Amino acid sequence: MEKYFLLFCSESDGTKRPFTLGDYFNNTFRKKSYNLYWISDKEYLHKTTDGNIFLYNAETMKETLFLSNSTFDKVGATGYLLSGDRKYIALESNYTKNWRHSYTCTHIMKLIHFYVCKTQNQYPETVAVPYPKAGSNLTKVKLFVVNVTNPSSSMQVAPPTSIASSDHMLCSVTWVTDERIAVQWLTRKQNHVVVQIYDFDGSSWREKREFEQTSRTGWVGRYGPLPLFFAEDKISFYKVMSDDKGYKHIHLVKDGKATAITSGKWEVIYICKLTKDAIYFVSNQHQGVPVKRNLYKVLIGSSHSDTQCLTCDLNEDRCQHNSAYFSFDASFYRMDCYGQEKLLFCLKLIVIYFFIFDSELSILEDNTDLKNLLSGFHMPTMKYGTLKVSGFDLWYQMMLPPGFKKSKKYPLLIDVYGGPSSQSVSYNFKLNWGSYLSSSHGIIVASFDGRGSGYQGDEIMHAIYRRLGTYEVEDQIAAVRKFIDMGFIDTKRIAIWGWSYGGYVASLALGAGTGLFKCGIAVAPVANWQYYDAVYTERYMGKPVENPDNYKNSTVTSRAKNFTKVDFLLVHGTADDNVHFQQAAQISNALVDEQVDFEAMWYTDRDHSLSGSARYHAFNHMSHFLQKCLVNVK
Repeated sequence: MEKYFLLFCSESDGTKRPFTLGDYFNNTFRKKSYNLYWISDKEYLHKTTDGNIFLYNAETMKETLFLSNSTFDKVGATGYLLSGDRKYIALESNYTKNWRHSYTCTHIMKLIHFYVCKTQNQYPETVAVPYPKAGSNLTKVKLFVVNVTNPSSSMQVAPPTSIASSDHMLCSVTWVTDERIAVQWLTRKQNHVVVQIYDFDGSSWREKREFEQTSRTGWVGRYGPLPLFFAEDKISFYKVMSDDKGYKHIHLVKDGKATAITSGKWEVIYICKLTKDAIYFVSNQHQGVPVKRNLYKVLIGSSHSDTQCLTCDLNEDRCQHNSAYFSFDASFYRMDCYGQEKLLFCLKLIVIYFFIFDSELSILEDNTDLKNLLSGFHMPTMKYGTLKVSGFDLWYQMMLPPGFKKSKKYPLLIDVYGGPSSQSVSYNFKLNWGSYLSSSHGIIVASFDGRGSGYQGDEIMHAIYRRLGTYEVEDQIAAVRKFIDMGFIDTKRIAIWGWSYGGYVASLALGAGTGLFKCGIAVAPVANWQYYDAVYTERYMGKPVENPDNYKNSTVTSRAKNFTKVDFLLVHGTADDNVHFQQAAQISNALVDEQVDFEAMWYTDRDHSLSGSARYHAFNHMSHFLQKCLVNVK
């Protein structure tokens, strides 16, 4: 049974205009946040738009100038960090983006590199970046602790024997006390993690206690093991991990045993704050809707209480996607609220609140300026609901064009990501490329979270374990058929697009030969998982030698002949240090071999994000491509 929520806008007053691509790239149309940097339990620093830093007392809301913008201007600083004693500030300047993978560590022999060419010189410069790909040798990692009073003295912290005997990864280090640390060590397969607690005995770091966690259906965590929060005794800790039913919940780990603190067919997203009396966390428990977020509290001690929602009843029309940033002892927190403004403009507008516990709240930023600006535009409405696909109730969202009528037929664009543990559908504020396409060109822009997506339990998330490029693609195709059944989709004008993993899924959907799609766009897509990085790929696929058939069957290139039936635009940056240009080059080569006519746009020396002038150029080019395919159809 399908269910949906539709948020209706008021009728046009005839004075509004469509939201254009230029509007989308105009910095005026941006939601404002409120930067806040806690320096005590009641005090925080706030940097104003003119660059001055003010010190605020959260209890009295008294403000004083802490640091003037002239100090920042002297060194062109963009960021800052305050020392614990408040005597010094470290200023960040001359920021340069680093490679995705380290090039300063020591690598073992035969480690595969990839190469980036800088083409502005007469002879292009080639830069080699160490990048282990699926099945290749990993970087060897070691952990050392340095005594700050004698920096030349360092002591190695050895991994547990069960981990050290084979390839492993260092996931996190948590200081518990000055003489106790907790380290999470992960096996290369990433289905087994050891939390090892070490104590310093005066000369070395000795193993004190350990806890092991294993996933029997996939990988540990969502993208890896989640952080540790230590209790008052400094030996037991709280951790979000899968329970025996496959849902991510808070567990207390004590004496090597994990006891669930929360439970149910919903998931804890992350822990925000731990105090001696309570745990504060964000989850999707409310109303059983996995695409919403609320802040919760559970009391701890000799026993634990039921969960208490702190945001569920607060301005519910607007606040349906919430997070929090706590002061040192959790007397105060800043609440970030993203939700529906359905009575006014049918758009989610960010509202950031500042809470005083159990008392009153102060609004720090409500984005009234943005709300007023958008009131002059014909903006899309949002529709949310579930589709029954492969036995699961899976969520979708649709941007419906202004003046939407169910009796009409509209072009459809599927905006897909589809990667493991991801979630594209959310009650988060959106003002993006889709807003422009829907407002200016009457296109329905839809996203759907199929099998493999996160925050709905391991059964759904682990469905694509060791089989990337299967169910997550099949479910997008199934969703399109369900959308057609709704009666307002023009079956001759359906497209799909995605970036990175989304480009991979879009390419596989286009190459499936279903006849559903007229055209599609892939930006920086994966073509073959053997070309991608080992840590990510092996988490979901294992090594190529362990899973050869699924590696072979999951390539875009093997489906090249089916692209003769669709219009295809391939976009990639030649200096992409994440999804290498090699991936697009192989897709291009396969399409040429099959005599497929397609469009391609390469961005010289640009990385995965296609930032700067390349970003506007890319979206402008993609817009023209979709107009030919979906709007100005010959």
